[in-house]
This record gives sequence, structure tokens and C-alpha cells, in this order.
Amino acid sequence: MTLASMARKYEPRNVPETKVVTSAMIASLAAEGYETVAAPFGHALVEQARKNDRIVGLSADLSKYTDLHIFAQAMPERFYQMGMAEQLLMSAAAGLAREGFIPFATTYAVFASRRAYDFIAMAIAEENLPVKIVCALPGLTTGYGPSHQATEDLAIFRGLPNMVLIDPCDAADVAGMVPAMIAHDGPVYARLLRGKVPDVLRRHKPDYKFELGRAQMIREGRDVLVISSGIMTMRALDAVERLAADNVDVAVLHVPTIKPLDKTTILAEAAKGGRLVVTAENHTECGGLGEAVARELMLAGVHVPFRMIALPDEFLEAGALPTLHDMYGLSVDRVAAQIKSWL
Repeated sequence: MTLASMARKYEPRNVPETKVVTSAMIASLAAEGYETVAAPFGHALVEQARKNDRIVGLSADLSKYTDLHIFAQAMPERFYQMGMAEQLLMSAAAGLAREGFIPFATTYAVFASRRAYDFIAMAIAEENLPVKIVCALPGLTTGYGPSHQATEDLAIFRGLPNMVLIDPCDAADVAGMVPAMIAHDGPVYARLLRGKVPDVLRRHKPDYKFELGRAQMIREGRDVLVISSGIMTMRALDAVERLAADNVDVAVLHVPTIKPLDKTTILAEAAKGGRLVVTAENHTECGGLGEAVARELMLAGVHVPFRMIALPDEFLEAGALPTLHDMYGLSVDRVAAQIKSWL
């Protein structure tokens, strides 16, 4: 940075006051061919808050980038801007919960899982307080490199007692998880898709509704069973069409709740026999959905051909998301190619 650029950085700016809106520039991912819903989390939280005055919102200087600005605009007296202090954010949320409130604390997933973990463990999880932690940029949904890519967040929080984990696929999941989180009397960590979020699941299953702790079959298939969470359910559903051209019939079981895991549904579908079972997740191969499913299969004595689509156990590159998704096996083409190679 030159002296001139540093001077420009700190120059006061006269920006006309405008209403903050969510744009595609801060969306988590591109999803061609799908309609999108703007800021489903923010709007769902406002809807619930109008019915429940215990709900409050907190952010660590990232309200616009977690869609909490929608809540802040609608209910400024119930919004708390904590600044860039994630440990304080979690401690304050715990204090509000002790006073009878239902706090929604938002930040980036890397900051909650790495920087504020001990505060979440001691102040929130150990006390089993109803703090709802909602975090943007989960897994590989940003090209900004390891400092912003929360590829191991689920592994970190899976080992934390009392903590429920949600990995939503689309706008229906994000909107549906909000009332479910409120109804759950305990801490929840939810990955967040922000900005303009694709509406995926209801195209394939019109009656789809998010249910905490429940996996749902989105598409039946005879050859392969894909057990997926988060954006990888969308990728799996898109890969279905590519594989159908090669006469490969793929079932997709969507698992939006990583903990508690819907063992009953997963085991029942895997045990039907004759199918390759593939887990797909936007998370490192260590400690996420794939290992959780493999554990349950082994413990139950369900022996099936099994493979995992996941991010590698390494720090990832920075770059454009489409390039990175293709590089690390999360693109539709790579998902389809990997499944085909295993048959």
C-alpha cells in the first residue's frame, strides 16, 4: 500500500443515505437456472420477531453480510452492533439468554468456530443456553482463502455437547430453520447462505419443509444413493441429470441437520441394498457428514460400497469460486464425474 493509497483509505466519504439492500455481489454462490430469494434469513427472523418479543439480534460488524441488516432496519431497538469483537459477541449473547431473551448472533463461520470457540463452549454450550449462532461463508463459499474459508467448522462444533448443527441447502431451508431454531430450547449453530439464495428443494419436492433433525428424500433412484447436506444437495440434484444421460439413476437424501443426525432414515435408505452410497458435503473430509454417516453404517453393520465427496484435509487456495469448486470437486461436472468413476 502506497502513502497515496493509505491517504485515500482514510479520507472521509460523503455517501448519500440510502436503504441497504442485498445484492448478488454478496451472495454465497451462483446457481444457474434457479429462482432466488433475497435475504431469506433476515426476513424470516423479522417475521418471527414480530410474534415473539424475546428475539434479539447481534452482529460483529457484519450485519449486512449476514442479512441481519433486514432485522436491524425493522427492529433497531432489538439489534446490537458489537463491533469486530466476536468473543464479546458470544458473551453478550449468553448474557441476554440468561435474562430470558433468544439471541441470534451472526458473524462469519471462521470467526465463530476459530476465534470465539472457547466463549461459545463455556458461556453458551456448557450452560445449554438458547443462543442461535448463524454464520455466513461456510466451507468453500468464498474465494478469499483460508482466512475466510470455514472448511472445518462442523468438525469443530460436532464435538461440542448440547450444540445442534444445521447446514441448509437453499432459501427454503434457511427460512424454515429460523422458527425451528427458536423452538429448540438450547444452542444452535447454523451455516448461512446469504444474499440472493437459490430456491432449489421445492423444485424437486414441492411440499418440502425444513424439519430439525430430519433427513428427507428429495429424489428416488436405483443405482446410487447420495447423502448430502448444504449446497452439495443442490450440486447432487443438478448432477442427477448429467448421470441420467449415462443411464445412471441417482437418489438424493438431503440431511440439513448434521447434529443430531437422522440415523434412522440414513440407515434405512442405505440398507435397501444394491446401491453405491456417496456422501457429499461442503466441508473437509475430516469430521463432517461423511465421517458421521460412515460411523453409523459401521456401528449398525450396514456394509455397502461407500465413497465421500468432500474438501481435502488442507488449507485451500484463493480464487474465483467456480474455479475453486471445480478444483476441489464440488462443481456439478466434478460431482457427476466422481460418481460415474466409482460405478
